[in-house]
Amino acid sequence: MESRDAQPLTEAAYYILLSLHEPRHGYGIMQFVREMSRERVNLGPGTLYGALKNMTEKGWIEPANAETDGRRKEYVITGLGRETAAAELERLRELVSGGLEIMGRNRDERRRAD
Repeated sequence: MESRDAQPLTEAAYYILLSLHEPRHGYGIMQFVREMSRERVNLGPGTLYGALKNMTEKGWIEPANAETDGRRKEYVITGLGRETAAAELERLRELVSGGLEIMGRNRDERRRAD
């Protein structure tokens, strides 16, 4: 099984995977994502639970407890999910590195031209 799909992760999916490095229920995930994104990403329940279902089907996350006795279902990241998040982190690093290289070079060239 591959650690990733060919497509980059959405920002929300990446944050959800990060949030599940410790068991969390839906509301806890929403709070984590909101805080980590500095309130840029606000997940609604429908979006969140659709993402959780999709990630569970892909084997990236799994239930951390049984939904019994009225307890909220918690999820946790799997080994495959960790690989997926790590691959996305590397992809993002490449994007930033390339951007810094180009933007820095352009800035230096502008300074020399002045």
